[in-house]
Amino acid sequence: MDTPPEKIPEIAVAELIDRYSVFLLDAYGVIMRGSAALPGAPELIAELDRRGKRYYVMTNDASALPSTRAERLQGLGLPVGPDRIITSGALLVGYFEANNLSGSRCVVLGPEDSSRYVELAGGRVVPPTDDFDAIVIGDQSGFPFLETLDALMSALFHKVDRQEDVHLILPNPDLIYPDRDEGYGFASASVALILEAALELRYPDRPDLRFVRLGKPHPAIFAEALRRSGTMDMVMMGDQLETDIRGANDFGIDSVLVDTGVSAAETETSGRLGPRPTYRLRSLEL
Repeated sequence: MDTPPEKIPEIAVAELIDRYSVFLLDAYGVIMRGSAALPGAPELIAELDRRGKRYYVMTNDASALPSTRAERLQGLGLPVGPDRIITSGALLVGYFEANNLSGSRCVVLGPEDSSRYVELAGGRVVPPTDDFDAIVIGDQSGFPFLETLDALMSALFHKVDRQEDVHLILPNPDLIYPDRDEGYGFASASVALILEAALELRYPDRPDLRFVRLGKPHPAIFAEALRRSGTMDMVMMGDQLETDIRGANDFGIDSVLVDTGVSAAETETSGRLGPRPTYRLRSLEL
């Protein structure tokens, strides 16, 4: 008979603040949802500021530059400056440097800020009808969906048939995200899965034709938090087991699963079925 998983310890916000020096706050599902701050989020930010605790909003979103995201958060009553925001889009700079992609022609899916991330990394944004060296999925919005994917899939097939190299880059590995009210939305990785499924169908012997994923749970974004903070005494507060919690666990820092987003329903069994958070937090309210 299976042994029931050990219950995940619950913790209150005040106790959590006492325990750690640096707080990594996921955006969607932790401090905001849709066009509103989640209950307790403004008070949490205010308390961290009052006590001189360092914190960063660490998000897999690559659709908004830190300045754009900060402006939106401030409009929701969350006084977070752009210097406190770490995005997966910003990881493109290091990836482009490591892979000699400066000056490369890039098809970018997403709004204007997604293209700006690519330009800041040294890429040159081109439409899918032009020849390209890389595809960057910055977001699931900001483009005519079906028409763009049809054109991109066709162009990609032609490049592979000509045995040309192409870099497939996905800053945001999230499949879904908590949207306004009680709804959910598809995220960037869902778009990547469509193209990957098409590539696998046409080229079953080419497992290399997959997108490189940069954000949580992969280590680069946590390494950036470490670089900024200078300490491993960090805790990740997230709502998704497979990105926030797995990424923190793999990087070697503690994690808190907040019951306000995607994975809350799985918390009692996550010790057996998936990554296990250090703590569970029912609410951000002090």
